[in-house]
Amino acid sequence: MASASSPTPAETTPDTTHGAHGSFWTLLIGCIGVVYGDIGTSPLYAMRESLHHVAQDGIDTGEVLGVISLLIWALIVVVTLKYVTLLMRADNNGEGGLLSLMALVRKALGKPHSTIMLLGIVGAAMFYADAMITPAISVLSAVEGLKLITPVFEPYIIPITLTILVALFLVQSHGTGSMAAWFGPLTILWFSAMAAAAIPHIIENPHVLTAVNPYYGFEFFVEHSGLSMVVLGSVFLAVTGAEALYADMGHFGRKPIQQAWFWFILPALLINYLGQGALILKDPAAIQNPFFLMVPPWALAPMVGLATIATVIASQAVITGAFSLTRQAIQLGLLPRLEIRHTSESHSGQIYLPQINFLMMIGVLVLVVLFKSSSALASAYGIAVTADMVISGIMALVMMHVVWKWSLPKAFLVMMPFFVVDFSFFSANIMKIWDGGYVPVAMALGLIIVMWTWVKGTDILMQKSAKDSVGLSDVIEMLKMSKPTRVAGTAIFLTNDPDNAPTALMHNLKHNKVLHQHNVILTVRTEQSPYVTGEQRIEWLPIDEDFSKIILHFGYMENPDIPAMLTKCRKHGLRFDIMSTSFFLGRRTIKQDANSGLPLWQDNIYIMLSRNATNATDFFHIPIGRVVEMGTQMRL
Repeated sequence: MASASSPTPAETTPDTTHGAHGSFWTLLIGCIGVVYGDIGTSPLYAMRESLHHVAQDGIDTGEVLGVISLLIWALIVVVTLKYVTLLMRADNNGEGGLLSLMALVRKALGKPHSTIMLLGIVGAAMFYADAMITPAISVLSAVEGLKLITPVFEPYIIPITLTILVALFLVQSHGTGSMAAWFGPLTILWFSAMAAAAIPHIIENPHVLTAVNPYYGFEFFVEHSGLSMVVLGSVFLAVTGAEALYADMGHFGRKPIQQAWFWFILPALLINYLGQGALILKDPAAIQNPFFLMVPPWALAPMVGLATIATVIASQAVITGAFSLTRQAIQLGLLPRLEIRHTSESHSGQIYLPQINFLMMIGVLVLVVLFKSSSALASAYGIAVTADMVISGIMALVMMHVVWKWSLPKAFLVMMPFFVVDFSFFSANIMKIWDGGYVPVAMALGLIIVMWTWVKGTDILMQKSAKDSVGLSDVIEMLKMSKPTRVAGTAIFLTNDPDNAPTALMHNLKHNKVLHQHNVILTVRTEQSPYVTGEQRIEWLPIDEDFSKIILHFGYMENPDIPAMLTKCRKHGLRFDIMSTSFFLGRRTIKQDANSGLPLWQDNIYIMLSRNATNATDFFHIPIGRVVEMGTQMRL
């Protein structure tokens, strides 16, 4: 998972780099509300679904203790050891997450690597699939608690769930800054209530504490060899929010996330799972919904209300995490430019992407209507997350070798236990494929095709453009002899290749037959670092009295604002006045080409993506009244 609206790294850089701004306790409370929302709602269904497979013919004490032991050690091995202890050391200037890890590896390799790129694409696609299932299963599982209050609510479970989800997506355009301030305290209340509901049952049946012994989990596997993998697929539901710990490192820093986990989140989760187990040992009928049945009748309605709030917070974290991941994917060239709106004047990380919001809303609503219950959705849940964990493990292995300079045997030795666990979980979840698991797989496959098509199509077009281009130095020499009509002002030509003459420049000379007094060849480059600061931001390369080059460098977590950066170029000698400056952009119309190197169906996908991409004027924040677009046709 990824983050909800929260302070951006520019404002709260992690302790792994510059040190986080703001008090430690503020960051700790904030990270509890943002980072742990998803893993904090897992107790609503993880225990129930794990025991459901075993309880078909009754359930005994050993089976309950075995499942609890598996849940406990899944949290310890996957979350505590892999993510909190190991992967959080692998940061890219303080940023975490799969795409940050991919960028870190690509930067260390020093050249594009198709395998690393493909792993990043698959991981991102799996995240989006998971991001649509999480709000559906979380909110649905909370609202299902209403039927325990009174069966009258049962026919209204789906409508209430859909209403909450629609409202959640509709408020995204207004920003979530004011709500985010309540995320931490409300989530703290949620974890406290979970632990408080469980403690009386543990006191009543302290024998359940023996489940901490991993022997019970091992014994369960031995005695239930036929069911063990099926149960493991449900046990995994307890750790589905683990990726958020790593992805949100740039927002809060390593220490607040780690301290929150060790001293508050992990104990609350362990107490709750032990309490559910203690209740089931006393009353096996409670297996139908052990989480809510732990609560005394007078507290059931408040607990359902609090659970609904907690699941909305968890869903909000996933939605804004998808926005953040999309911005990274755009900057890294995995997706076309999309409209990005800022919803806060003070926090640049609070963004809203209308296209992504709409697509996610439709996907989430379809999942609720299609599956109708959290138990049915649990069968679809897990494949995308486990695939993401396997990929992050592989990427971490490569990172240890190429960035940390570990030998391959040492890196393999460290990662092997996690690979065994991750592949076991992945294998267990693959068994769900025909019970609904095909849904996230199909979603992810579609997204993989879209992203890979965009990457390959863009590469083909860049190669064709380079082949047909004229060197900038040759054009400058030609202009010295031809001496076209000169006009006052500054012309800025945007291009991906500063060594060749931009198409817009050639069209301006060919059709308008004029040359501005000052001409700037401007290139925007996205680096494999999340942020670029200081003198690294601007490269000023004067050519002669008529031409100069400017290369602006942005991190993949930043939104490129060209006018703001050009203002800073004045100290380099650029005569930049927005009212006397014209920006010349080339607008390409893409046509099919049977010999493009892509199948025609992929040509069609690329052309569709290109047509729906946000234009460069909006993406780079260029004033509309200062832009001149020069059209050209290209065959893909």
